Amino acid sequence: MNKTVNINLAGFFFHLDEEAFNKLQRYLEAIKRSFTDAQGRDEIIQDIEARISELFSEKIETENQVITLKEVDEVIAVMGQPEDYQLDEEIFEDDYKSSRKNANYKQLFRDPSNSYAGGVSSGLGHYIGLDAIWVRLLWILLTIFSSGAFILIYIVFWIFVPEANTTAEQLAMRGEAVNISNIEKKVREGFDTVADKVKGVDYDRYGKQAKTGLAAFFEAIGNILMFCLKVFVKFIGVLLILVGATTLIALFVALFSVGTFNIIDAPWTDYVEMANIGAPLWLVALLTFFAVGIPFFFLFYLGLKILVKKLKTIGMTAKIVLLVLWLVSVVMLAIFGIRQATERALDADVVITETLPITSNDTLTLRMQNNPLYNEGYYRHGDFELKYDSEGNRILYSRDVRLIVKSTQDTTASLRILKNAEGSEYNDARRYASNINYGFTMENNVLALDSYLTSNTQDKYHDQQVEVTLYLPEGTTLYANKNTYNYHSNDSWRGDILDHGQEEHYLIVGKDKMLCETCPIDNDDDDWDSNDDWDSDWDEDEDEFNARINSNGEEINVKINENGIEVNKEKVNSLRINENGIQINTSDDN
Repeated sequence: MNKTVNINLAGFFFHLDEEAFNKLQRYLEAIKRSFTDAQGRDEIIQDIEARISELFSEKIETENQVITLKEVDEVIAVMGQPEDYQLDEEIFEDDYKSSRKNANYKQLFRDPSNSYAGGVSSGLGHYIGLDAIWVRLLWILLTIFSSGAFILIYIVFWIFVPEANTTAEQLAMRGEAVNISNIEKKVREGFDTVADKVKGVDYDRYGKQAKTGLAAFFEAIGNILMFCLKVFVKFIGVLLILVGATTLIALFVALFSVGTFNIIDAPWTDYVEMANIGAPLWLVALLTFFAVGIPFFFLFYLGLKILVKKLKTIGMTAKIVLLVLWLVSVVMLAIFGIRQATERALDADVVITETLPITSNDTLTLRMQNNPLYNEGYYRHGDFELKYDSEGNRILYSRDVRLIVKSTQDTTASLRILKNAEGSEYNDARRYASNINYGFTMENNVLALDSYLTSNTQDKYHDQQVEVTLYLPEGTTLYANKNTYNYHSNDSWRGDILDHGQEEHYLIVGKDKMLCETCPIDNDDDDWDSNDDWDSDWDEDEDEFNARINSNGEEINVKINENGIEVNKEKVNSLRINENGIQINTSDDN
């Protein structure tokens, strides 16, 4: 059974077994012999004992706990093994004298106590006697002006210049002598491993400096990458919180602003009602809030989990409830969407044909007419609006009116009005089409077409539209008002013979084309007929100039090349086109 020894160490009492006491005593005596006849030895020993007392206090849990050999070995491992100290007085004296002789000699080390990356700048600052901040600034400037070359030099310093870890290295880095007074100062400044601070420089380890420096370099690189990764993860967390919170707030505001609970009467809720979504607006808004808001709520919660490590979980019950609520909302919205799609599954036409008192010898003026009560603009689009008629009744108003002009073999003109609408069934679509209100007026050879259509609100919006086709006999003269421009903006496959740019001109209706007597030549592109039987010689030579001119209803083909001028394949001497008309001098003219 081991004996127990009570000791007083730096004012604190400890219970040590006999083996632990003997080893601690030998350890302290070895340190004392290292400082024989050295000035300040007692103060340093007191600091060392205080540090050992602090380490013992961290290891015991109760006042009566006995410190064993295990705890002593652990403390000595922190403070430094006894053999690391200089036990021979003569060796100490020689090293002491050598240290005094080279008191002002500086060595280059990296300073880990004042570093942002590897301590290179701080170590160079000590070596050249310059503040570390100016050295860092110099590195930045040199790196910029050298296009990054000095980064490689910095890395070389980082790898091959050792760190100043021990007291002797710290003193040598600053150019201070390795003596008792300086060691005491370092101990009092709070160095943790006292044995490493008082022992001399270990020259045996310098052969491994490059390897140690390289390991430290890659360790620092790993730490930097890990720091960047943590910053990136935190940024993602902040981004998730912002996106989630913004979306949830927007959904919450929209839930009430659309008039869901009649708190705010938004006027555009009537348009949602006219769209015939097949369910009450408040129910659709609520389902949308849950279907969209729940995923963004979990994004917001995930962002909080990233930023707050000890965030309380919302619980499994709440998660299941939210999941079920989200699934129900998505399914219900899908059902409403399918119902809305079936509301426009089929379309139907209702056609009205009117005969117009216009023959091939007449001139017809065509224009669009508007109702100032609804709108004063002249342009076509497929949207609908809610308006009030002259009697105060609410109606659906749309400008989805298309105008097409075609030629006919009949002796009189006619007007074909096609009304179209969509519905879930054909009969419903036909009923919606029949209920479209559209009109026109014909007076003094002036045809005024409505630029709009209306429908009753009970039918709701079913993509109601009108297509007006004007059939004119060949030879009829047409004058189209410029306000028709936007309404006859048609594709070529519709067969519309009224082209853009022909408004405000007198046009003669030909066979599937318009002949413009007053249009500029370069605008009369439609007078060209790609199906005409032209002589192949006219298209083979790319250096030729070919043109077709309409003169008083008669087409004239003009060909100009290196051989001269040909008109309708006849050789001419000259061709003159001016404000007086076209003058042609053939080879037979005098």
